[in-house]
Amino acid sequence: MKRVVVFGYGPVGREITALFAARGDDVLVAQRSAPKHLPAGATFISCDVTDANSVANATAGCEIAVCTVGFPYSARVWQRAWPAAMNAMLRACEKAGARFVFADNLYMYGPATVPLTETMPLTGFGQKPRIRAEITRLWQDAHAAGRVKAVAVRASDFYGPDVPNSILSMGISRMIAGKAALVPYSPDHPHDQTYVPDVARTVVTLCDAPDDAYGQAWHVPNAPTRSLRELLTLAAGIAEVPLRMRVLPTWLQPILGLAVPELRELIEMRFQTDRPYYVDAGKFRARFGQAPTSFEDGLAATVRFYRDAVRGPAGRTSR
Repeated sequence: MKRVVVFGYGPVGREITALFAARGDDVLVAQRSAPKHLPAGATFISCDVTDANSVANATAGCEIAVCTVGFPYSARVWQRAWPAAMNAMLRACEKAGARFVFADNLYMYGPATVPLTETMPLTGFGQKPRIRAEITRLWQDAHAAGRVKAVAVRASDFYGPDVPNSILSMGISRMIAGKAALVPYSPDHPHDQTYVPDVARTVVTLCDAPDDAYGQAWHVPNAPTRSLRELLTLAAGIAEVPLRMRVLPTWLQPILGLAVPELRELIEMRFQTDRPYYVDAGKFRARFGQAPTSFEDGLAATVRFYRDAVRGPAGRTSR
């Protein structure tokens, strides 16, 4: 039995916690406020992840610390919060002798025209990609110095049941509710999507892995690449609802960004959506043999979740 602290309880943290708890590990969920529901065997500890003392208290006695933290989607917030949180977690792991596993994204590569691999250089592009590159160097340096055994699990755009910030998941939710899926970029470029339970399985695999797997990054395996239009079409067929999409023209995004901060923050990230976006996860598959969930299965689970949400607990449609 391992003692694990999971920082953050969003979609990824929730799935990771459930996996650890199901196999009997002692798992703590650390964030500011207590979740409404925790699986049996998991406990909550109040923690401000940007405060070194708070993080050290949550990590004390743990063998593994998993970071699934998400901050508001703002470069200004990230510039302040991410280095503070990363330094606090690394110092806490060093003090506790705990491994550090970072559930990360792909921003640190910046613009690319070839499939992403873990050996690509860190970018200096933009604000949010540059911040992700900076905090990547923090855990890499801590590992190289022998202070902490650290590893990163990098995933593409999330989708799955109860993933509120996913364009694909929310598009499915809206179609089931009889509305059009809202798409803030072209839906026709091939783009890798990552099923959240696959992220959790990859993280737990790395938590259990031998020391030689640390000091590097690993990409989560994805189902064969499709465009967002293809995936929404498949999901609409599974849900037996009409395919409806409302695509935001690129020229309109800066104008709407004046009133909607989230859209403004997406502008520098266009390189992920204005061209084909492929993620090479061959390294992880060759080492650990984990196959990704098919889109047919992942989308079916997502459809079931949002259909149940629309119907409500009594089975009545809530729209």
